[in-house]
Amino acid sequence: MDSYTSFAKVYDTFMDNVPYTEWAEYIANQLEKYDIPKTALNPADSEAGETCVKLSEKNAVLDEALLEEKGSVLDLGCGTGTLTSLLFQKGYSMMGVDNSEEMLEIAQEKKTKSGEDILYLCQDMRDLELYGTVGAVVSVCDSLNYILEEEELQEVFSLVNNYLFPGGVFLFDFNTTYKYAEVIGDTTIAENRDDCSFIWDNYYHEEEGINEYDLTIFVKEEDERFSRFQETHYQRGYTLDEMKGMLEKAGLEFIEAVDSDTKKAPTKESERIFVVARECTKALPEGTV
Repeated sequence: MDSYTSFAKVYDTFMDNVPYTEWAEYIANQLEKYDIPKTALNPADSEAGETCVKLSEKNAVLDEALLEEKGSVLDLGCGTGTLTSLLFQKGYSMMGVDNSEEMLEIAQEKKTKSGEDILYLCQDMRDLELYGTVGAVVSVCDSLNYILEEEELQEVFSLVNNYLFPGGVFLFDFNTTYKYAEVIGDTTIAENRDDCSFIWDNYYHEEEGINEYDLTIFVKEEDERFSRFQETHYQRGYTLDEMKGMLEKAGLEFIEAVDSDTKKAPTKESERIFVVARECTKALPEGTV
């Protein structure tokens, strides 16, 4: 069954414990560290045409078109656009890609309500196709764990590298093999809210390193009765060494990795790891630095 179809209706409700604000702060600090300019138009200042541009000496030499490319940030596997919106609010020119039409429909509703100038595209990240380069690609909330074959994840990394501006950065997280094997594998999680509930049954397949989880979702309808939906999701755990190897093969330079909770060096018991990598082979056009 397709993932994130019925679940999309209640996704934000059950993800209310995800530290999106903390993640956005960490990512924004990394983007600033690697000189990704803030070029988004602030909706509050849209009539005056004021932007959030703050140019470093290096970015000041770029012409308008190159600055626009370097200032673009792609949220890969953006879901309902929560992180995408938070990064836009921090001044970054955002676009989001996801393969779930249902999730993107919610993202579009948020965009319409907020007036934020975010471009959303319905694509499978394994077939990513953009109109130009971007200064940064971010991918969080274990989006990459949905890629079950190493060869396919390798292709995703190659596509990311292809669409990165010279010197652009790739920031992503992933759930580790340890998390699936030792923490959530073969467990059942259940949560209740006022208008919806879910039961999440995990089955860890050790030989393949894949965690299968069956979601049963109950949603209250207008007539006070509950509708029942079911989805099956599959995620694969990876190790940091595996990620480093794939980044290298894709031509990306590994910069650093931190435990998502402690923001310190990962350990063998890290459940989620943030990775920063960088494009390192392309040259800027003549006349720029």
